[in-house]
Amino acid sequence: MDPGDLVLRGGRVFDPAAARPVDQAGDVRIAHGRIVEIGRGLVGGRILDVRDLWVVPGLIDLHVHLREPGHEYKEDIESGTRAAAAGGFTAICCMPNTRPVNHQRTVTELIVRRAREVGAVRVRPIGAITAGLEGKALADIGDMKEGGIVAVSDDGRPVMNAGLMRRALEYARTFDLPVVQHAEDLDLAEGGAMNEGAVATRIGIKGQPACAESAMVARDLEIVEWTGARYHVAHVSTARTVALVREAKRRGLPVTCEVTPHHLALSDEACAHYDTRTKVMPPLRTAADQEALLEGLGDGTIDCIATDHAPHSPVEKDVEFECAAPGMLGLETALPIILDFVRMGSLDERRAIAALTGAPARAFGLSGGGLAVGAVADVCVIDPERPVTISADELSSKSKNTPFLGQTLAGRAVLTLVEGRCVYDLDGRTR
Repeated sequence: MDPGDLVLRGGRVFDPAAARPVDQAGDVRIAHGRIVEIGRGLVGGRILDVRDLWVVPGLIDLHVHLREPGHEYKEDIESGTRAAAAGGFTAICCMPNTRPVNHQRTVTELIVRRAREVGAVRVRPIGAITAGLEGKALADIGDMKEGGIVAVSDDGRPVMNAGLMRRALEYARTFDLPVVQHAEDLDLAEGGAMNEGAVATRIGIKGQPACAESAMVARDLEIVEWTGARYHVAHVSTARTVALVREAKRRGLPVTCEVTPHHLALSDEACAHYDTRTKVMPPLRTAADQEALLEGLGDGTIDCIATDHAPHSPVEKDVEFECAAPGMLGLETALPIILDFVRMGSLDERRAIAALTGAPARAFGLSGGGLAVGAVADVCVIDPERPVTISADELSSKSKNTPFLGQTLAGRAVLTLVEGRCVYDLDGRTR
């Protein structure tokens, strides 16, 4: 569908993250790739009836692994962005743990170019903090910023050296880039494959304590206060980390954080059958941690929801639990999982949509995340009650490593527009 004159008629126009939150029944008119009018009784060259559906800003994911370059057998930019579009995402930030690592401008520009050529949605690269993700010397952050990165991270590997972390924060601050930390003290974690606790003891798997995460966050927050740099905690998983971030925000520190749908939906009990699809890092925690995460998301301590979409092939997953690569898919399951919490009444619908749209845009200083007149028409239309059975055959991702396979959930994206151009249409209504 060309980005021509289109009216989405009769939906619930829903932009909770706007300066003046929008929540009204009405129409959205799109022309030349932008939102040109919001109201009632609008007319245009084409009209789509979206009654009983939500019209929201395109979802934004700050934490995705696209695997290109170097691991295209797991995922590539084309398949990963198709999965994003099917999940309602119009912009995604891809992590640097590729081969070669995205630690220099040439790799950044390769990703930007490939995304422009084959990507279904916007791709915003995240550059490495350190050269080769080795934690020894800073990568060329300034050069990568000119190439198109929006943040820096050694995702999957923490910056263990406190002095190096200080320099990273100071250097990134000069380019107004957030530093994204995979918070894990490796000396405390000791290579544990799941959460240390009763379940790990019962099934005989070496665990890592929750303090491996919170100790790293506590250290980093001291350095953030000293440097004044922007700091973002990836995939928060423990109650103590939520408390630390809440206190840091109370003190006015420039701190943001994210939570994954799977850390909200699953506890370490999911690992009890040695299903390697439940092995993630940080590991699934306890029910008490889940409760604290949901509370933190609800009150805004946790800014946004990010999937940590981590595709793996059977080569990495069909092995013993402790040997398996950590990570699961997330782009196509995030929305129904989060809407399940809304239906249960444990998460406000406005907060849920804000955490998937405006909040991540603000955290990284990205464009998008709103439905203002004049804004680029990155739009997601959601059927909040549409049932979806997670099926390997229907996943757009090359990989199928999700423990939600076979489960029937409710709520999904039915239409995704990027600059008014249809990149996903579940029902074929725009053809």
